[in-house]
Amino acid sequence: MPKISIKGQSMPASPIRKLVPYADAAKQKGVKVYHLNIGQPDIETTSKALNAIRNYDEKVIMYSHSAGNLSYREKLCEYYAKVNINVTPDDIIVTNGASEALLFAFMTIMNPDDEVIIPEPFYANYNGFAITSGVKVKPIFSSIETGFALPPIADFEKAITPNTKAILICNPNNPTGYLYSEAELEVLRELAIKYDLFLIADEVYREFCYDGSKHHSTMHLKGVEDNVILIDSVSKRYSACGLRVGCLVSKNKEVINTAMKFAQARLSPPSIGQVAAEAAIFTDDDYFKDIVKEYEARRNVVVEGINKIDGAYCPCPKGAFYIVAHLPIDDSEKFCKWMLTDFNYEGKTVMMAPASGFYSTKGLGTSEVRISYCLNVNDLTDAMMVLAKALEVYPGRK
Repeated sequence: MPKISIKGQSMPASPIRKLVPYADAAKQKGVKVYHLNIGQPDIETTSKALNAIRNYDEKVIMYSHSAGNLSYREKLCEYYAKVNINVTPDDIIVTNGASEALLFAFMTIMNPDDEVIIPEPFYANYNGFAITSGVKVKPIFSSIETGFALPPIADFEKAITPNTKAILICNPNNPTGYLYSEAELEVLRELAIKYDLFLIADEVYREFCYDGSKHHSTMHLKGVEDNVILIDSVSKRYSACGLRVGCLVSKNKEVINTAMKFAQARLSPPSIGQVAAEAAIFTDDDYFKDIVKEYEARRNVVVEGINKIDGAYCPCPKGAFYIVAHLPIDDSEKFCKWMLTDFNYEGKTVMMAPASGFYSTKGLGTSEVRISYCLNVNDLTDAMMVLAKALEVYPGRK
């Protein structure tokens, strides 16, 4: 029998999705499953995008330009100008979600076996993108005790080798919800200059900042314009994950010109997705104000619920819609599976993502789970009660 590739064997299963069969089985038994495992907003997609799809009347759905429709890239420039990011359409390549933008970035700036430094825990698919492009991840530990703040500059410098080509951050962060400060971004700016590194910033949760906090972009940093690569997406911003429209943004012309060759090889980003995404740019500011207020309330329910449980702890994040919580458990993967296969309280259980899948260093995150607070306040309140009941009887409680 022919063998599967080493790369295929090395690809990690998604910690967010790999327990789905157990959730499906629980539902077939009549158990209600609260899905706290995935960042799929239940907020209605902006009506601007939906109406653009409904009113689409082209006779042929054609390829777009490989960089994306010019009209959409022009509108993106208007959007970015509102957040003090000044770019031109030629600085933007529209992609099949932020995932493809990250793949293009990795393949554009790194050779096989080159290294990218990422503070962990980090979005699990970064590992998959690295394996796909032959890149090595060098993780740097960020602690729940500090709320997952940026690790000290000394930790970065210890990790840097001649093969290090980039630092990657997600801001606000998935999975922790941590919002990097302007001072922390300045630390990264200094590292990029000192070691001549690229700085890749995944900023898809830009709009979701709480408690009056402000988002600071790597595109605001001075003196590193050619080092910065911005990764963005409409998925979370407009609650439109299925559009699969993201973008790569950089003022470095060599980066854009090289990434364009990969863009041409995959032909084009989704044509109808771009039509909807372009219309979404005109979404009223009130849409985001209401959403931020709603997510802030949801966050408070989860954080307060976790911290009321004896032996559990989670910091209160300032952004995105995730938390990583420490629970008094022996193994997060075993616990998350047990919740679906062996436990329910009054016919209800909770699906979470084992946080161990968001660490690259083996052995970390075994007592932590990632929770997405994309459900409504009532469901989240009930889910926290169910989780508390589960921890009272879990055989592996510590």
